[in-house]
Amino acid sequence: MAQRPTVARTVAKLRSLLSPYRARGQSIALVPTMGALHRGHLALVKEAQRRARRVVVSIFVNPTQFAPHEDFGSYPRRFAADIEVLTEAKVDMVWAPAAEVMYPDGFATRIAPQGAALAGLEDKFRPHFFGGVATVVAKLFTQVSPDVAIFGQKDYQQLRVVTQMAKDLDLPLKVIGLKTVREKDGLALSSRNVYLSELERGHAPALYRTLEECAARIKAGEPIEMVLEEGRAQIALAEFTLDYLEARHALTLAPIASVKDGPIRLLVAAKIGKTRLIDNLGV
Repeated sequence: MAQRPTVARTVAKLRSLLSPYRARGQSIALVPTMGALHRGHLALVKEAQRRARRVVVSIFVNPTQFAPHEDFGSYPRRFAADIEVLTEAKVDMVWAPAAEVMYPDGFATRIAPQGAALAGLEDKFRPHFFGGVATVVAKLFTQVSPDVAIFGQKDYQQLRVVTQMAKDLDLPLKVIGLKTVREKDGLALSSRNVYLSELERGHAPALYRTLEECAARIKAGEPIEMVLEEGRAQIALAEFTLDYLEARHALTLAPIASVKDGPIRLLVAAKIGKTRLIDNLGV
């Protein structure tokens, strides 16, 4: 039977557990999560194990990245089940602080990212979000001090923000973005997929199908804005309420008008029922 990962709940305990790894010169990878683990998270763990001798998975539902009207209270929390999954995956350690540990009384410092964080995508609909993400991820990076950190590409704007933050702050680690893990019908794996009704689940793959069709048409030389307008209409027909479908520069997330403007990433966010889904695809 696999050995259960050690769980640290205070910074002092975390650092004492990591100290022997560093004393032996062992590399450390961090996989930041909010729990409710699925196959996508396990793909991140596998990549972390490929890149480092020791793997730390953080489980923390970060309150500062949720607005009052969002689903912080109902966000799926399955800590015992997550530990079982991570035991099977042979993870070394779980960093699972309480909110009071991450944000103790008197906490007064927050990171305000710019650049990709102000691209008019997720930030337009969730203006609080990237400040909360950047602050908590910076704390995770300084607490664990990993050699590498593994993130999924599904949250693509977040990946660009975190990558730029690590670069700008000269943090001594490499941020790795791993390809999105999908269901057989193309739906990107997400902890929020559990909110979908059976009918909504049937419509949900339309987001990825639309991305694929738009990417193929843009590659074939069709005008970008025309392709996007038709894609937006297609998503609406699938019973989604669209927040955005955009073509952006893959690194800066700046708007583009032509394939000559640089590598392209298509990004989409839409709501079906009460569930908001996001996805993206390179062109």
